Amino acid sequence: MKLVIVESPTKSKTIGHYLGKDYVVEASVGHIRDLAISGKGGFGVDVENNFKPTYVIDEDKKDIVKKLQDLKKKSEEVIIATDPDREGEAIAWHLATVLKLPIESTKRLEFHEITRDSISRAMEAPRTIDLNLVHSQETRRIIDRIIGFKLSSLLKSKIRSQSAGRVQSVTLKMIVEHEKEIQDFKSEEYWTLESSILHEDKKYKLTLTKIDNEAAKMPNKEKADEVLSYTKENVVIDSIKESQKSVPSKEPYRTSTLQQDAFTRYGFKTKETTFLAQQLYEGIEIDGNLVGLITYIRTDSTKLSDIFVAQAKDFIINKYGEKYYKGEKSVKDVKGAQDAHEAIRPTDLELTPAKVKPFVKDHVYKLYKMIYERTLASLMTNKVLEVTTITFKNSHLEFELKGNRVIFDGYNIIKYDDNETSILPKFNEGSSYELVDVKTEQNFTKPPARYSEAKIVKLMEEEGIGRPSTYSATIQTLLARKYVTSEKGMLVPTE
Repeated sequence: MKLVIVESPTKSKTIGHYLGKDYVVEASVGHIRDLAISGKGGFGVDVENNFKPTYVIDEDKKDIVKKLQDLKKKSEEVIIATDPDREGEAIAWHLATVLKLPIESTKRLEFHEITRDSISRAMEAPRTIDLNLVHSQETRRIIDRIIGFKLSSLLKSKIRSQSAGRVQSVTLKMIVEHEKEIQDFKSEEYWTLESSILHEDKKYKLTLTKIDNEAAKMPNKEKADEVLSYTKENVVIDSIKESQKSVPSKEPYRTSTLQQDAFTRYGFKTKETTFLAQQLYEGIEIDGNLVGLITYIRTDSTKLSDIFVAQAKDFIINKYGEKYYKGEKSVKDVKGAQDAHEAIRPTDLELTPAKVKPFVKDHVYKLYKMIYERTLASLMTNKVLEVTTITFKNSHLEFELKGNRVIFDGYNIIKYDDNETSILPKFNEGSSYELVDVKTEQNFTKPPARYSEAKIVKLMEEEGIGRPSTYSATIQTLLARKYVTSEKGMLVPTE
């Protein structure tokens, strides 16, 4: 018997299904050890002796460790298969240390998707624990502990706050500073004009663009009334311009963009998106077989593997034709990105959203469909539009009417980005029209919107705060500490 140790119970079930009866797959359920809360400052770190850490087994993991130790005694070999990132590497090292496994020779499996082929390839080419990654995680954890404990202690004594930290405090600062901008905002009056023309028995709304050859601005009622008097004069078509616009698809998802898009489309909070994506990664039962449907979900990369791109090329050409395949986009540079993994993508393009739908709940289906279609679209040709811009003028005012027509659907054949197109009928230069349904309206500028969870994730990534694995957890900490509340998905700092 061989023992394989993974992080999560769901994953142990899926991987055990692939490896068969000669293997026992057990879960560590995340980290088994953490820094002690002893020593100077309660850091669990000897700051005067080269920052030497002291680790203790978590109280709630003692039974798990005992079970793993017992299984080790019965096993001819122990293989570690924790997540393929810095935290996963640290967990692998802690497991090896506690179970007294040789660091230099214990097999460490690395895979980025939980499929039969991926697990088989990892078993055929195991590596050992990467101590550079372990030291990287350990350093980050020590810094977190020292900053967190010192800052938390100071703030508890001064303002009775619950906690502070390297990541949560700077994230909170962004939310608070934005709230101050909202509170300091001074609203200003402005007026808008609505008007239409009647063409072939159909009304078309015009957009006011210029007043007396200047950008259209109406700061008060006097100006609005003046503009209203100009609308009594007919407008004449001054020009009709047609141009082509090539619209590329977006790159595949990484952690932050998936969380942002899921919020924008469906209102999923970061915690829910992370939970749903974890299910898709660890394994869903389809036709009696457990299968991981997407690749590893904590990633800052938009690259795709050569093997997947080759498979996708065949899939796209066979289903849609050669003119729809474009190939991989150039990989975007993300500030501070480790680029250790692929983008979040489906593991098998034959498992279409339609095939998966009967086996999953609605929210899981929606997230999978988003990931599947965005990945496929990223490898497909651009959508090409014909853009028509018609300019209408009278002696004081200038208006525009715009319409689009799809010339080539490109990636939009999969209806991923299915914006309605407004096709305009034939218009002729020099034609004159009466302005109808004319009205002016008073408005006031609004303060900037509060940050949503998705927007905060975007800002954290842009500013290099935290990692894909900690975005959601940081927001949950701020909510749990009642430093912020969530109102309809918008984050509001408390007093």
